[in-house]
Amino acid sequence: MSDLLTIEVDGGVAVLTVNRPDKLNALNAAVIDALDAAFARFETDDAVRCVVVTGAGEKAFVAGADIAELAENSPLQGEACSRKGQAVFQRISSLGKPVIAAINGFALGGGLELALAATFRTASTTAKVGLPEITLGIIPGYGGTQRLPRLVGLGRALEMMLTGGMIDAAEAHRIGLVNHVHEPAELLDATRKLAGKLARQAPIATRFILEATHRGTDLPLAEGQALEASLFGLIASTHDTREGLRAFLEKRKPEFDGS
Repeated sequence: MSDLLTIEVDGGVAVLTVNRPDKLNALNAAVIDALDAAFARFETDDAVRCVVVTGAGEKAFVAGADIAELAENSPLQGEACSRKGQAVFQRISSLGKPVIAAINGFALGGGLELALAATFRTASTTAKVGLPEITLGIIPGYGGTQRLPRLVGLGRALEMMLTGGMIDAAEAHRIGLVNHVHEPAELLDATRKLAGKLARQAPIATRFILEATHRGTDLPLAEGQALEASLFGLIASTHDTREGLRAFLEKRKPEFDGS
């Protein structure tokens, strides 16, 4: 794996750290490629049941895209750059395993878009988040205009994008952008604990819940419910379902193996 990322796997949880602290972990093309390779590996690695994404150092989760690279883009290069970032973040969003962004500092521009691609987000009390692209005369390009309104509502999202302002962790929590806020020294341990709980759940049920929710929210209610019913029936064929129901009746903890 590229030295731009570090990965540690323990107890079904992979902790991926973007490792450019001298650049506030900014996303350049090489980091985007490394993220793509890492999540491609996580897709097929049964030892990984949950992923935590964070940034190296104490200042930033990911402070944004690499401005020096963006400044050199032609129109065609700009579109290609956006589509590549969107594809990588979609891989994260559709991983089929929970992904938690542990926002340990600045998460701006592409950094916030990376966090938005996660299943949910935790943050330190010192975190600051925003989509400041408009202050550079550009727009969010890695899915921010689509994911942020779906998460916090149209009005709040447009205010953040059109002013380019940052909000702190408390406000991000209030509007539903982050799920939990912790003191800086406690953030990673608390997020690992949450990830460990998720990693112990039935893998197929986890994947089906993510699929039903992600696909269903873009469908009319009746079609979304039909999708849910189909997956509800399909999961009845799995060992984990039989194990979970049997364990409940036998008053013991289930042992899910993902089959």
